[in-house]
Amino acid sequence: MSQALVRFLSVQYSERDGVERRFFAGCFGIFGHGNVAGMGQALLEHGGELPYYMARNEQAMVHAAAGFARMSDRLSTLACTTSIGPGATNMVTGAALATVNRLPVLLLPGDVFATRAANPVLQELEDARSYDVSVNDCFKPVSRYWDRINRAEQLPGALLAAMRVLTDPAETGAVTLALPQDVQAEAFEWPQELFARRVWRVGRAVPEPAVLEEAAAIVRGAERPLIVAGGGVIYSGATGELGALAERTGVPVAETQAGKGSLAWDHRGSVGAVGATGTTAANALAREADVVIGIGTRYSDFTTASHSLFAHPSVRFVNINVARADAVKLGGLSVVADAREAIRALDEALAGYTVPQGYRERARALMADWNARVERACAPKDGDGGLLTQAEVIGAVNEVSGPRDVVVCAAGSMPGDLHKLWRARDPKGYHVEYGYSCMGYEIAGGLGVKMAAPDREVFVLVGDGSYLMMAQELTTAAAEGIRLVVVLVQNHGYASIGNLSESVGAQRFGTRHRLRTPTGLDGDPIPLDLAANAASLGADVIRAATSTDLRDALQQARKSPRTTVVHIETDPLAGTPDSAAWWDVPVAEVSALDSTREARARYERDRGTRRHHL
Repeated sequence: MSQALVRFLSVQYSERDGVERRFFAGCFGIFGHGNVAGMGQALLEHGGELPYYMARNEQAMVHAAAGFARMSDRLSTLACTTSIGPGATNMVTGAALATVNRLPVLLLPGDVFATRAANPVLQELEDARSYDVSVNDCFKPVSRYWDRINRAEQLPGALLAAMRVLTDPAETGAVTLALPQDVQAEAFEWPQELFARRVWRVGRAVPEPAVLEEAAAIVRGAERPLIVAGGGVIYSGATGELGALAERTGVPVAETQAGKGSLAWDHRGSVGAVGATGTTAANALAREADVVIGIGTRYSDFTTASHSLFAHPSVRFVNINVARADAVKLGGLSVVADAREAIRALDEALAGYTVPQGYRERARALMADWNARVERACAPKDGDGGLLTQAEVIGAVNEVSGPRDVVVCAAGSMPGDLHKLWRARDPKGYHVEYGYSCMGYEIAGGLGVKMAAPDREVFVLVGDGSYLMMAQELTTAAAEGIRLVVVLVQNHGYASIGNLSESVGAQRFGTRHRLRTPTGLDGDPIPLDLAANAASLGADVIRAATSTDLRDALQQARKSPRTTVVHIETDPLAGTPDSAAWWDVPVAEVSALDSTREARARYERDRGTRRHHL
């Protein structure tokens, strides 16, 4: 059965706009008793058809597959196989990340014996309520499709269902096929048609004419419209069409985390990031907008500033999305369509329409002011003699990186600062996982990005807290000869949550990496040497102390044939330009702490700005 599965995966292709590509570029795997005799043997025998990559952590290999899928515009991905037990459940976090971000990954965890001949077997949950339950049932809520192959003849139907979901832009996410270890090794006579080359067409849904007409009428009636560009714009390859629409009509374009790069940072229509981690330009326009055109966005709480941002008393929403579930959000007009096709059709329907000249000028003036703030925040300040700020690190990487290079990041304060400060020049040059905000994604995700785009330089920005959670794929990069530039920011703790803790009156409790004293974890910094750790995992390491050091190190890393980690210490208390937007994090209503009571008063005030868009 495993041989049949591998052969099937090796002949699946996706096609969009006449371009075909292999859907599965390979299979990550870590083997144990639950998959070594099945998937392990099959990948050995058919390795020429489906390349095998050895990972060091099961969660990380799912992150790498997700990074690969995102960089491939969801038209190609990697499979991941593990044993039953902790190897399988280690993938649950990766599955959640993929599903939250609408990224196709195929998970193939081993499972307990379908025959139950030797129950209970090693690592079996042995749920007394039902012997049909295993730890792989944990994948059900975080998978878009889930199945357990208890009999070999069930394989064809499950595979076709899995491919249907993986190649559907509106439904895609993690797909889990649990593989009992005895069934993996069973023989069965499948029809030859199962192993024939199969092409899955990723179509482009066009907007319904009547709905398009209504959408155009709403926009034509707007004086201060705003486009919110999400990840769907990039996945559909609609950035050129979006730029043309913005240029012709003058409608400014704000970007979500997934949509950053939809326009180049210096495009005349760009007002940068929107929401809780946005620019003051985009957020000011969002508050005034009488019509919001959301394209390929799922309207997360960061984008809407917890439903406080779109403040016009009669604001209307036109939502263009390939997924109806996202298109109906905020009570907007639902335009279910591919982003590229919808933008083209809307541009044609809006022929002759432009925003008032004063609105164009206001948007450009706001953005010019923001760009000046970014220049000041990111400028090197070596003369000050202190630790670098995170903004200075971002500025250095942005300066050294090329137009097609990719920056990769995930959880912590860095993604929010990148959203505001990074100057994207290419639609695929900004890769920040913020749907699940998953610590540990950075290095593994960067590995997947580089595998999908070996011709691009990949700069991974990772904080010390996230690095400590998952750095093992540096070893995979070394083994595979894959070159990354990893900027390891050491600030001795969880800087993002430290700032958040302080804002809610919790005084940075439990957020600093400190030695324990009689009064708590409030001693000196733990004497960690993360640079030495990175070297032990197979990376070259450069230690930098100043902005000049950092730029020199980055240039040296670009020229190296190996993965290089650049280690830099930063000041965790140094801030960046404020977005002037709110994010809802509840504060204790009753407390003996003055700091918490003050934070609660601020929370009550800010919560009053939240709206219900219906």
